[in-house]
Amino acid sequence: MLQMTDWVALWRMLVEVQSRNRRNQHTTERTGDPWCERAREFDGFIKRRWAKPDSSRQFVLSHLRPEDTVLDIGAGTGAWAVLIAPEVRRVTAVEPSPAMVDVMQANLAAAGIRNVDIVQEHWPQAQVEPHDVALCSHAVYGSTDLPHFIRHMEACTRRTCYLVLRAPEADCMMAQAARHIWGQPHDSPNFAIAYNVLVQMGIYANVQLEEGMSWRPFTFPSLEEALADMKRRFDVTGTTQYDDYLVALLRSQAIYGDGQITWPNQTRSALVYWHIGRDTTFDRGDA
Repeated sequence: MLQMTDWVALWRMLVEVQSRNRRNQHTTERTGDPWCERAREFDGFIKRRWAKPDSSRQFVLSHLRPEDTVLDIGAGTGAWAVLIAPEVRRVTAVEPSPAMVDVMQANLAAAGIRNVDIVQEHWPQAQVEPHDVALCSHAVYGSTDLPHFIRHMEACTRRTCYLVLRAPEADCMMAQAARHIWGQPHDSPNFAIAYNVLVQMGIYANVQLEEGMSWRPFTFPSLEEALADMKRRFDVTGTTQYDDYLVALLRSQAIYGDGQITWPNQTRSALVYWHIGRDTTFDRGDA
């Protein structure tokens, strides 16, 4: 009999691996905030990325109403809040990182925005009143219990829930490495796993895939450092068992030039959305 994938368990496992790697990579002892020294760098990255048009942003904006209240979960440095606030009545931005909140407050002040309330708390622990629309853009990857995250999101939403998730190509370099090491093609929490979790929950959401591969590729000064980073991501730093395979994979697919090695850009974003209080089947995109 064919064994079915437990998507909830797979999501949890990948979140735990990713969280463990981040703890090893970034020091949090001084403040307890993993973003304490990286919030402004992250803000700059988002602003450079958002300089180009994005179908997810355009779609969400086109379905907002002036009287709406919007819940922005994992608001980061406030990119979505700054974008949405002028179009709606009020935004509640939920963000646990004090460093991120500091930059968000500066961004809101620079834009002259006064209709954003900030709740400094983790989701789904945060308690907020229901909003017309809830949005979570690339901020669900740290939640081990995805169904609980989603159910609390739904409980705080009157009309439409939006998730923006990374969507790697099915046979990208990291998928090939994941198959070899873990026996399944997912190296980290992503759209494919999340969508299957939603289906297991009885939510048949709509999807819009972003055109083109928009994620910034990883670059390294040497093959050795690229290999070390890949081993860290797969939690195999303590063994050389997979080194030969990973080196061969990097040599065959990575791009060499200008004194560095670059992983190919094979990831786009997926906008996933569904409507509250309606049959969550595929529709024509009306929200």
